[in-house]
Amino acid sequence: MSEDHLDALALLHDPVRRSLYEVVAASGGEVGRGEAAEATGVSRTLAGHHLDKLVEAGLLESGRRRQERKGPGSGRPAKVYRRAGGERSVSLPPRDYRALASVLAEVVELLGADEQAELAARRAGRRLAAERDGEPVEAVLRGRGYEPYPEGDRLRMRNCPFHALSREQPLLVCSMNLALCQGLLEGLGDDPDRVRLEPRPGECCVSLSKINGD
Repeated sequence: MSEDHLDALALLHDPVRRSLYEVVAASGGEVGRGEAAEATGVSRTLAGHHLDKLVEAGLLESGRRRQERKGPGSGRPAKVYRRAGGERSVSLPPRDYRALASVLAEVVELLGADEQAELAARRAGRRLAAERDGEPVEAVLRGRGYEPYPEGDRLRMRNCPFHALSREQPLLVCSMNLALCQGLLEGLGDDPDRVRLEPRPGECCVSLSKINGD
């Protein structure tokens, strides 16, 4: 565990900073100081102070967004914030599950055991459903870090919980992710065909069709 990671995550103990971080993260894009301040009910100055602290810690990134109005009086580009691309994790004592997952993924590839891996992932999804019996699909996905959000007739996932490993083994990880989500819906008594692969840059590779009541 990196001490920098611990220091960065400690910043989120402050409720204002945590709320601001959540607003930016949930946006899926760039958020200005005024937008963040309004969403969290704090002043623009206070929001800017805490947002900059989150940038210093590496939890957010900042940039400039050009004003829509051009010409004299349009002002300089507004400062905006977006979630940082890196990851932060804390484990006491330090553990390295990612390295083991990477090794196991390579073993699957070497053995040509993709189908077996997908079957195992589907069973894992059903076990997960048994642990969260009675909860809506969206709530279970949110609890697993997928960050679901509605868009049209689809439920998309802003975050890939397996992002680091998917960069090494994208085909394997995405197919297992699909199978995991299908097993989850099966276990919850839902239709697994609602899930399909629909990768987008910076988001999870799976999405779900919405049904009435979602």
